Amino acid sequence: MIRRARGSGADGTGATPAGESADAAFPALLEESPEILYEQAPCGYLTTMMDGTVAKVNATLLGWLGRTREEVLGRMRFGDLLTAGGRIYHETHFAPLLRMQGEISGVALELKAADGTRMPVLASSVVTYGSEGEPLLIRTTLSDARDRRAYEEELLRGTRAAERARAEAEEARRAADEARRAAEHARTQEERARKEEERARRQAEQTRRETEQARKEEERARRQAEQATKDAEQDRRAAELARKQAEFERQQAEAARRDAEADRARLQDALGVLQQSLLPDHLPVVPGLEAASYYHTASPERLGGDFYDLFPLDGKRWAFFLGDVCGKGPQAAALTSLTRYSLRAAALHDPDPVAALSTLNTVLHERYTGGDPRYCTTVFGTVEPDPATGHVAVHLASGGHPPALIRRADGRAEYLETPGGLLVGVVPEPHFTAAHTTLAPGDTLLLYTDGLTEARTGPERALYGDDALRDFVADLPDAGPGALVGALTALLEGFGTGLDDDTALLALGAPKDTTATSATTATVATATATATATTVATVTATTTPEPE
Repeated sequence: MIRRARGSGADGTGATPAGESADAAFPALLEESPEILYEQAPCGYLTTMMDGTVAKVNATLLGWLGRTREEVLGRMRFGDLLTAGGRIYHETHFAPLLRMQGEISGVALELKAADGTRMPVLASSVVTYGSEGEPLLIRTTLSDARDRRAYEEELLRGTRAAERARAEAEEARRAADEARRAAEHARTQEERARKEEERARRQAEQTRRETEQARKEEERARRQAEQATKDAEQDRRAAELARKQAEFERQQAEAARRDAEADRARLQDALGVLQQSLLPDHLPVVPGLEAASYYHTASPERLGGDFYDLFPLDGKRWAFFLGDVCGKGPQAAALTSLTRYSLRAAALHDPDPVAALSTLNTVLHERYTGGDPRYCTTVFGTVEPDPATGHVAVHLASGGHPPALIRRADGRAEYLETPGGLLVGVVPEPHFTAAHTTLAPGDTLLLYTDGLTEARTGPERALYGDDALRDFVADLPDAGPGALVGALTALLEGFGTGLDDDTALLALGAPKDTTATSATTATVATATATATATTVATVTATTTPEPE
């Protein structure tokens, strides 16, 4: 509360003119207490000891938890504030990674309030160290993630609504077919009645020509004919009613089909946005290196599991990876996000390819042990361009992934083998091996997922295979990354329905012309090639000037 000072009036009586009072109070209103800012922040703050014991917490977080400061300080650990699943994830993933890196951000957790309600949050933590480098405290920020959770649930509801709409449309179609058959049966009955009426008329005419004794029989036949006519009219009206009912049901089915198509289109748009969030918008400009990439989604109605990235490590080296996770849909997207985040974090901590794959294996194996097993195949490596020679040093390791293919400037194509690489995330302590090579000016390194080599070709639907890929690359007149990815893009489109899996391509090359001084970047998005395939390609070509 801002209080007015006594005895400060200009007349010495303690009264202050209204204008001077407002001028003096306004600056004070701008000076907010740091403690108030901390306690009433729009996010939760807490400080814990290294063992997780809560040492400080703000009022915002206490309000979320429905607890008092006395209940929490010194008596509870950070894990005690989480749900059972969140506590297990914190102990097995969050806390070990925080101790290894010193900081972590944007991790989804769930708080558990005193009354048992749950609240999704995004947690970010940083370790505070002492003067001699020893870890002392952990400072954590918790942001409200309920809106994000609501969006994810809305997306799931949309998917289910689309499925229900399709089922209703199919049911309406079947009903329309049944009505059509009923109308056809009614028309058959009407024709039968018409023929019966004609027979009765001929019989009546024949009876009339007979003797007088046959007149009674003739009259009886006439009455039968009149009754048959009435029956035929009733049948005709029934057939007309059935036809109108069938037309109405057909219109209903058509409207339901259009609604289902609209829901499907909205779902595809949402899945497209999510798919793009799992891939880099564009490849970075790397001095002394040319890079190109391409991504093909087999089905617009499912999230793919292929991924790739290229990012800087320090002033000289850049890291790259490409891989494929098991499965499709939301589970594969979650695994892809975890894999990309883990590889980037591991590379910044230790860029050695074997160490990065080992860290990813630990994260995946611990995350999915005891539940639905999840794993991936991937190639991770580093490149270091040499501006003096134009060469690019490559150091990579593979975890169960197809080997990288090198196209040399002289036209030779050869695989860079990494024997012994196991699937990442399957066993607790796998053996990964590294490989080294150097790209001379004009050489290109190609990474790809198995959607390329497992495409079906020819009348026998045989696998395309590694040998065919190597021969195709060797026969190309231009070995640059952009030209190579462009040629492979045309090859994939030529497979048609034989390409039924997601495919990712990443090509890295040493520029032929080391005296060029320009860098170009091009992004191409092509329309759907078939009813079940969409493609997105990114090509980045970068050259560096000759060193002085």
